[in-house]
Formats: sequence, structure tokens, C-alpha cells
Amino acid sequence: MIPTELEHTTFTIERDLPGSPAHAFRFWADPRLKALWNACHADWTVLEEAFDFRVGGAERKHWRTPEGKDLTFQAFYLDIEPGRRIIYAYEMTFGGQRLSASLVTVELKPLGATTRATVTEQAAFLTGGTREQRIQGTEEGYDRLVAAVERETVHAH
Repeated sequence: MIPTELEHTTFTIERDLPGSPAHAFRFWADPRLKALWNACHADWTVLEEAFDFRVGGAERKHWRTPEGKDLTFQAFYLDIEPGRRIIYAYEMTFGGQRLSASLVTVELKPLGATTRATVTEQAAFLTGGTREQRIQGTEEGYDRLVAAVERETVHAH
């Protein structure tokens, strides 16, 4: 067994999205729209994918890297208020070793003609040294979300 170093962190990311909170919410709730921004490594092979977006539901992804390492993401939806809030817990593993466990709160609030998405993640990193990577990867993901919402908003008109 590999010894673990426990590190806690909390971080918040804010992004302004075009359209209403109900429109923004769809990019978490609809698997086609979520895939536009949530996939991050084009060279990884998807081995398993499940999406059950409801309170008590779960989301699971299992990938294999080009180097042959497996990565899993498993989330459990704890609270969903359409157009306003999503709370979920998730864990990630890499090569069979748990990397982290997190609690995430997504808040969507109207801001004029846009929506302010505030995402707060409380994470426990079990392997040490992955905190900065997680924050950077999460920020990049939410940058992709902004681009996806902008593209879909343009195509809808």
C-alpha cells in the first residue's frame, strides 16, 4: 500500500455565462451539453460512462490514458434545485489509488442578461501534490463551459 498524505483545500471559481440561470443549468443537466465542456483529455479512451442527474443519482466515468493508467470519476448528486443549485460529492482514482474526495456546490444567480456561476469545492487530497493540478484543471473546465454556452447561445439564435 502506498502511504498517503492528506491535504485539505477549499476553492471557489466564478464564471459569467450568457443567458438565464435556467439556460445555464442545462449545461450540467443535459448529458450532450455537459459533454461539450466536461471532457478534458481527447487522447484518453472512455471505457465507461453513466449519467443519472437526479437527487440520489450518480455519474461515473472511467478512462484509460495512452500510458495504460485508469482514471475514474464517480459523483453522487445530493441536492438539485433546477436553475439555482447543484450539490454533489465525488471521488477520483488514478491507477487504482484514490486521489481525492470532494464536496461541490454550484450556485447559479441572475446577473443582468447573464448568469453568475459560483462553484465551491471542498476537497481532501489523499496522495499529496495534486491540489494545484485540480484547481487548474477545474478552472480550465469552467473556461470550456463559458465557451460552450456562448457557442450554443449563438447557434440557438
